[in-house]
Amino acid sequence: MRPSSHYLTIHQRELHYLQWGSPHKPTVLLSHGLARTSRDFDDLAAALAGDYHVIVPDMLGRGLSQWSPEPQTEYCLEFYVKLLTGLADQLAITSMRWVGTSMGGAIGMLAAATTLRDRITHLVLNDNGPQLAETAINRIRSYAGSPASFNTVTELEAYFRQIYTPYGWLSDEQWRRLTESSVRRLPDGKVTPHYDPNMVMQFIEHENDYLRWDEYDSLSCKTLVLRGESSDLLLADTAQAMTQRGPKATLVTVAGCGHAPALNVLDQITIVRDFLR
Repeated sequence: MRPSSHYLTIHQRELHYLQWGSPHKPTVLLSHGLARTSRDFDDLAAALAGDYHVIVPDMLGRGLSQWSPEPQTEYCLEFYVKLLTGLADQLAITSMRWVGTSMGGAIGMLAAATTLRDRITHLVLNDNGPQLAETAINRIRSYAGSPASFNTVTELEAYFRQIYTPYGWLSDEQWRRLTESSVRRLPDGKVTPHYDPNMVMQFIEHENDYLRWDEYDSLSCKTLVLRGESSDLLLADTAQAMTQRGPKATLVTVAGCGHAPALNVLDQITIVRDFLR
């Protein structure tokens, strides 16, 4: 099964999204990580498409979505929630399941506590929680804020294989797809990851954007936390606390991964699919 590609204007910003499966089936929204794109979910979306209407957006400043002309104010969780609430409104989605990796989990957590509280029934937080380790945030900022550029796509793929080693196992085909679906060519002919580097202004202008215990404690939806066993972003103590507070999430530790499990292999897909059911 192949997805269809769509664009919508929401709050004067164009968002791109992929649609898998039949719109007559229950909806699952898949939300990607900080410097990634909708294509990261190709394997999971394909596995879910027989049972669900799967919506996979590129967040503002990533992939094929518009880059923000107001990066200081719009690259933040509150505006991301506003955009995806608008997406749900335009698509007339009254009930949904949400799977979010890293930043996508944080967006889902805030949405489930606020504007989409009555519409999100199941929430999967893939290596994300209401408190993140500062050292890991600084690590991610170090490469995301100043994206490297290369002469060839082959060199870019080698770079991705290095910085995304914590994703766990990917086949050669999956590494190639990850690269080809998140590359853009610069005016000098070099290639670089396909996102707006200004998106890291979130960490400067919205310093505590990822500190969300109040929102987490208010959640009432069914919640699953996936934690890469060697994650340096979602620490084990934080993940354990999430099972005792708020929605008292189910916690699953994913072997062979750090930040964040790629949700691209059968064992991981099965965990998500069983929870969504």
